[in-house]
Amino acid sequence: MGKSRFHWLCFPFLRLTSSFRRCPLSKRSLIIASACVVYLLLVVSQLVYSQQHRDKRTDKYRHTRGLYHLDISDSDSVDSQSVVVPTRSNVVYITLKSKRLKPANIRGTIRPKLRKKVKRNKEANSAFTQNKLATLEQDAGQIKRDSAPKNSLWEARDIYHKSLNTIHKSHRDAQADSHISSIRIYSQRAPPWLSPQDVRAMRFLADAEVLRIREVSHRDSQSFLIFEGEKSVSPINQKHSQLKDTCGGQCGVIHSPVDTTEVFAFHLDRVLGLNRTLPAVSRKFSFLHDGQPCPVVSWDASLYPEGLAAGRSMVRLTWGAYQSSLKQRCWHKNISPKPDSGCSTVHHYEWSKLALFDFLLQIHNRLDQSCCGFRPRLEDECVVLGHHADCRDQSHIQLTNIMHRGHDPRHLVFTNNKGFFDRNEDNLDFRLLEGIKELPEQAVSVLRSKRLREKLLQSLFLDETYWESQGGRQGIDKLIDVIERRAKVLLTYINAHGIKVITMNV
Repeated sequence: MGKSRFHWLCFPFLRLTSSFRRCPLSKRSLIIASACVVYLLLVVSQLVYSQQHRDKRTDKYRHTRGLYHLDISDSDSVDSQSVVVPTRSNVVYITLKSKRLKPANIRGTIRPKLRKKVKRNKEANSAFTQNKLATLEQDAGQIKRDSAPKNSLWEARDIYHKSLNTIHKSHRDAQADSHISSIRIYSQRAPPWLSPQDVRAMRFLADAEVLRIREVSHRDSQSFLIFEGEKSVSPINQKHSQLKDTCGGQCGVIHSPVDTTEVFAFHLDRVLGLNRTLPAVSRKFSFLHDGQPCPVVSWDASLYPEGLAAGRSMVRLTWGAYQSSLKQRCWHKNISPKPDSGCSTVHHYEWSKLALFDFLLQIHNRLDQSCCGFRPRLEDECVVLGHHADCRDQSHIQLTNIMHRGHDPRHLVFTNNKGFFDRNEDNLDFRLLEGIKELPEQAVSVLRSKRLREKLLQSLFLDETYWESQGGRQGIDKLIDVIERRAKVLLTYINAHGIKVITMNV
């Protein structure tokens, strides 16, 4: 039954093939050629149809000046305007996988080996600012001195530039259309470790128009330059009206081009969650140092609560008194120390944050000015000035540059962050960690999470001038390599010495 049904179904096909075989050879060739022509026509028609369909899809997009406009021609569309699709994403992703070639030398960060340091005195300390002022005066400047009392310990010079104002006016007109800023924030928000106040300060320091340059000096201390960019008084400076002659609005302190670690220190401080440094960026001034990038740090008048003549709010301690205060855990749990304890006004946890920060950057001008914890070079300042000889009696060595705000004596402010990236791991200054029994959990967790590089890249990328001055990604990677190696050494030190990692939210 099954075989008969199969033969019945295949009978037309068998009959057709048998008749095809009985046909002459010429007819069979004609039939095969006709079938091939029909098949070829079908293939060509299919290709033409697919090409037309593709053209209809691509014709909807028009490329105009870097943007793609999508035309909405449907009758059911609500809005007849075109939809703009940006070609550049508004988020910048920094990948950690890159071709790691041999990094170039880091300009402005590692001290030249052949640089000779001379003994500093009052004239040498002010040489940096005097050279700048001479350049400014030669260019255009009309010099106007303040009518300050003659018995004042501080003197200041206002420098007004007619040509400088003209230059900035032309720059302002040119930038009115471009709105280009050296602070690169392409996403809707800055990295979470930077506060809105930090971002505003960075934009001011990088982009504000320079209205006035002023030199401030005090007897034997090093003079510095301040530029004023706005007439409106900031909330911090508003509380210190006695300093309005120095900074009538929002200002920045211009540092030497070799002090680029100020910028790196600011970003490292924010990434670690310490929040103890002042905002800093790198900026080029056409009238200073042939346009080389200079670190610019935010001016904080609260560091001079009693005026410039009285100086900064400094903590004066010897090394022996500092070690004693660490053992007494001064102001821990807000317990007031005894009057004869020798404690300073600084909270106990602040010394732990300072020690961790200074160790990663190898800043020794606060806790180890005499270079007692490492092998200094002959050209180092501590050797040239003879401070290294004081290591014979370490307990009487004075700590320096320990600052705090006048209204907040419990918390330190990290200023003059002169770090060193050219110090090998076998010559690190472990004296900075002496007496420290606790370290902040938030900072140590960042070091342990192995995300330090990623965060530093994202943070440093915001400052385009600093990024490019260090050789781009290649130079920044070398800086972070140094910090990562020191972080590994610090983590090993924590485990070996049983240092506690605790929360320090004070």
